[in-house]
Amino acid sequence: MTADPTAPVRRLRRPLLRAAVTATAAAGLLATLAPAALAAPAAPRPAADCRGALHLTAADPADRTDSAAGRADWAAADAALAGLTGPGYATSALAAVREDGRLEWRNATGVADLGTGGPADPEGRFRIGSATKTFVATTLLQLVGEHRLDLDDRLECLLPGVVPNSAAITVRQLLDHTSGVANYTQDPAFESTDEGWLNGRRFRPYSLQDLVDIANTYPPAFPPGQDWAYSNTNYVLVGMIIEKLTGHSWQQEVTRRIIRPLHLTGTSMPGNSPFVPGPHAHGYLKTAEGPVDVTLLDPSMAGSAGAGISTTADLTTFLGALLGGRLLPPAELAEMQRTTATGGGRGYGLGLQRVDTPCGTFWGHAGGIPGYNTLMLGSADGRRQFASVVTAYDVGDGRAATAAWNRLTATALCGPQQSPAAPAPAPGLGPDLALPAP
Repeated sequence: MTADPTAPVRRLRRPLLRAAVTATAAAGLLATLAPAALAAPAAPRPAADCRGALHLTAADPADRTDSAAGRADWAAADAALAGLTGPGYATSALAAVREDGRLEWRNATGVADLGTGGPADPEGRFRIGSATKTFVATTLLQLVGEHRLDLDDRLECLLPGVVPNSAAITVRQLLDHTSGVANYTQDPAFESTDEGWLNGRRFRPYSLQDLVDIANTYPPAFPPGQDWAYSNTNYVLVGMIIEKLTGHSWQQEVTRRIIRPLHLTGTSMPGNSPFVPGPHAHGYLKTAEGPVDVTLLDPSMAGSAGAGISTTADLTTFLGALLGGRLLPPAELAEMQRTTATGGGRGYGLGLQRVDTPCGTFWGHAGGIPGYNTLMLGSADGRRQFASVVTAYDVGDGRAATAAWNRLTATALCGPQQSPAAPAPAPGLGPDLALPAP
């Protein structure tokens, strides 16, 4: 290790923080869509009566695990969770398992703040990075179910001239990353280890069009439909399509269609607010001078590709509702789980990643944004869900860190009797916005 996580944490220079707060206040904080603390959900409400009339149920009002005897069954999961913070791979780690609608296990390990040493809160919120894509894809597929558009519609008809090859790119190709559209996060402006990003550029606001304009300075990766390459720009374009069709921001539509009906009280889709509301563990980057706190940033750098904030309990509720058929009609859910046969995307559907484990096939998404790395997975029948986040710090030994992650995932999903080497995607142990290759 070149840096001691107990060393003083580098903070923002005060003028930069003041400027960020001022800009955010002027823009109007979309983070206020979520209350400052987790609250008991209200009574369930039916969704808007559109085609297919979907009726949603709220999360379990208790949303808590049994103590004493029940918790003894999860000792192996507790140990696997501690295996991420004990060696220093992460400063904190949170995880939860829900089964048949009930939160069976939820725990946290490590510290929420290196400065105070306070423990991480199992109910804490965190940035979910590219796990946002599943919320956004679900919203777009609801519009497909309402016959507002078709998966085979051409991008040119929806957003004329927005990117090269738009006349040949379909909506489906955006959702499954076979469009060939250049990934805007390859631009040096988004290099989170750069001193300029750490000291100011992370508070720069972006519109969705700004992100597309950056992507358009790079050539397409390949002709549409000819290969597979993960590109955050695809989901920025999906967000723009949602806005074009509904007349509302993508955040408003995700909130109206998913967050509020499911009573995801710890989930929000912020615009420019740099804050993580409510209790949360801080995210850090390791530098030669010590840990740098990167909890505060302008999430518009991720937009509809990765700006979301949530909790482990909310992510498991969301996946349970999605895979249990309560958010999409059967035809659209089936399309979401139809993976591409092209290149490295063999396990990627429409905003869902397929993971095969010793105890069955699970669907979900990984996500990484500076300071936070997330994974959510659910069984195809909607009965069992797992979600976790690590605030990665010292991952010099990437193989050992990935093994620790796999051990946690396999233990939580399949039980301690399964091999700790069971395959699972590490949630992007590097500080970037991209999903690791399936």
